[in-house]
Amino acid sequence: MSPSESGLGRILRSGRFSVTAEMVPPRSADRSGIEGRARGLVGYADAVNVTDNPTSSAHMSPLAGVAVLSAAGIEPTIQLTCRDRNRLALTADLLGAWALGARNLLCLSGDPAGRGDHPDATEVFDLSVLDLVRLAVRLRDESRLLSGAQIDGPPRYLVGVADTPLVERYDPARLEAKIDAGADFVQTQIVYDVDAFATWADLVRPLGLLERAFLLAGVVPLRSAKHARFMGRLPGVSVPPALIRRLEEAGPDAAEVGTSIAVDVIEALRAIAGLAGVHLMGLGDDGIASVVEGAGLLPRPVVAD
Repeated sequence: MSPSESGLGRILRSGRFSVTAEMVPPRSADRSGIEGRARGLVGYADAVNVTDNPTSSAHMSPLAGVAVLSAAGIEPTIQLTCRDRNRLALTADLLGAWALGARNLLCLSGDPAGRGDHPDATEVFDLSVLDLVRLAVRLRDESRLLSGAQIDGPPRYLVGVADTPLVERYDPARLEAKIDAGADFVQTQIVYDVDAFATWADLVRPLGLLERAFLLAGVVPLRSAKHARFMGRLPGVSVPPALIRRLEEAGPDAAEVGTSIAVDVIEALRAIAGLAGVHLMGLGDDGIASVVEGAGLLPRPVVAD
């Protein structure tokens, strides 16, 4: 296998605890806002995901977000969904994102179009997530397109997938199939119930999945008790009642308590054998800085080739 040329990959392979974050491109053609947010992320994350029409709602292209992050000196992770593109478009975006500075890839199916702001949009799904993983790995390792054509200057992504460990009736076979297809890392759904997450890790550890791919647990700071109840209704997200009570009792200081909870969650997660890092989502650059600082995750490591 050809190695990826990812700084995130070097950190993960070194055994250091990794921090990744997320940037949602705006529902606008104005890039000034994300340029400021990108500058605020410098030094706080090893790589930053650029989302791809999240919740099936139209946003600025993730390739534009990759360019902005790269210019700011941050290693981008491009998210690509199979929902919106056929194999030609996916291949073109894989090549283009690499040229713009992306060094990591998160392969996703994408939320159903009916849930977004264009419910009548046609879903493509020419390739499945497993197919997209195989495509990226084949480009990296063999310099070949799906057609079999050989290319020069292939993208050498660190390839990632998503997983929802705490969903009801969880089946590890789906994650195992993604890793069998060639996934290098896994970013999970949001975790608040660390005990339940540790139980899940005990379930998949005997399968060797935590040795074959780097696992990063999703973390989102809670802003209020109302926010916590909303998060608890998301598929695969469990918010312990004790956390909701803490936020209720905090009153106007709920956001600060939410940051403290996120720090506590990260510290507890770090005790789980096989966890390679955390993926911070759903907050601005100031929130990321507070969580990363509070969890004692600074300075971020730099690992040479």
